[in-house]
Amino acid sequence: MTDGLREAMDDVRRSVAVLATRVRAAHAARVWTPLGFTSWGAYCEAEFGISRAQAYRLLNVARTLGAIHGAVVAGTDLSHMRDTGPAAAALDYGLSQRALIAVSSRTGDVAELITRRLTTLAHSGLQALDEPTVRAVVRQAVRDVRTVPPPRRADPQADPTLAELRRLGDDLFANLYRVGELMLEVAPAYLSDTDAVNVLAPLCEAIGEDLEHGLAARRYAMSGDRRALHGTIL
Repeated sequence: MTDGLREAMDDVRRSVAVLATRVRAAHAARVWTPLGFTSWGAYCEAEFGISRAQAYRLLNVARTLGAIHGAVVAGTDLSHMRDTGPAAAALDYGLSQRALIAVSSRTGDVAELITRRLTTLAHSGLQALDEPTVRAVVRQAVRDVRTVPPPRRADPQADPTLAELRRLGDDLFANLYRVGELMLEVAPAYLSDTDAVNVLAPLCEAIGEDLEHGLAARRYAMSGDRRALHGTIL
């Protein structure tokens, strides 16, 4: 039964990789045009029964996975890993759709970070670049990009005090996001706030954290919207 489950999970991973590859190829070829549709969204809605919003989220996920796979290929030799050739993109990076969508506008930052870290590991010779190592590097890079805001453009006329306050604010939000991710590990996103209270109350009491603060950080990690912190932590 365990072998059967492992095989089924491998099949799911490969299916996700194949879907992402074909979505990117179909969009690049503008496949909707010869079929008489006006857009990618209209094409997906008519052909696959998904909403236009879902169609573009799927495209963002596919593009992000493509960028991540390209960075992995650039940073390591996949021939030494379990999945090779066309199935190499099926590596289970352990990334949720929410995480992929969250970094879809910063795929360049994610890819550069992954390639640099994998290349450094490969040259160091201290650690084998096996599948678990690559997975850990990819997940950490995505987490780092999600929690650290894009660098602000330097303004020579900006007040140094104001610039320092902005930096401190960015650090605060990044740390609160990490707290929220920890809360999500204990009380997953499918739980409502009401159900999450029962799970998080003992944890918050044990670490000396206000329960409302924990819930707010959890909402922030789920939405990425800083307004989730208003009236509680901020």
